[in-house]
Amino acid sequence: MKKTPQMEKWAGDFGKAYTERNPYAFDDTEELYIKLYGVKRTTMNNEFIGSLDRSMKILEVGSNVGGQLIVLKEMGFNNLYGIELQSGAVEFSKSITKGINIIQGSAFDIPFRDNYFDMVYTSGVLIHIAPEDIIAVMKEIHRSTKKHIWGMEYYAEEFTEIEYRGEKGLLWKADYSGLYLNTFKDLKLVKEKKFKYLQNDNIDQMFLLEKVS
Repeated sequence: MKKTPQMEKWAGDFGKAYTERNPYAFDDTEELYIKLYGVKRTTMNNEFIGSLDRSMKILEVGSNVGGQLIVLKEMGFNNLYGIELQSGAVEFSKSITKGINIIQGSAFDIPFRDNYFDMVYTSGVLIHIAPEDIIAVMKEIHRSTKKHIWGMEYYAEEFTEIEYRGEKGLLWKADYSGLYLNTFKDLKLVKEKKFKYLQNDNIDQMFLLEKVS
């Protein structure tokens, strides 16, 4: 399995600290999004995937303990999977989720066959992959889905590194939707929207892409 400096960080104490300080319960997640953007995560999700079949098979890459998958469960989606690098987060997820299949795995080697899922998504995960590695991860995501790629990531017009909790080499904002579209010619943009943070000038970009023949 490929190992990068970022993976070492997230698999260790740095990643454990992230798990411990972030909310995962449905109501807490909704409250956090209102604080950050002035809108609930379910409202965002409904704009993009609200009309999709609730039985579709969905994978979250970098699911941590399953907080975003819990939101999807509350929305009625019932065929949910996650892969997460950090073993402690995977173990903890078992005590807080029901009917959600979270296993340990890497975005560089998604442990499912080609086109296994109807949709594969990330939420604040691509930003933590170094620019020289991002295409390899996108290829795995593209390989694993037969229809949709969905994402919400920190946005900038070009790769821009910023310090993350006082450390370098751990976070890059970029136009990840555009990068997907430039890399895979069988993808089309279904919807894209930018959400500005209330307390600063940073922007997150949510996007939905679809494979076309």
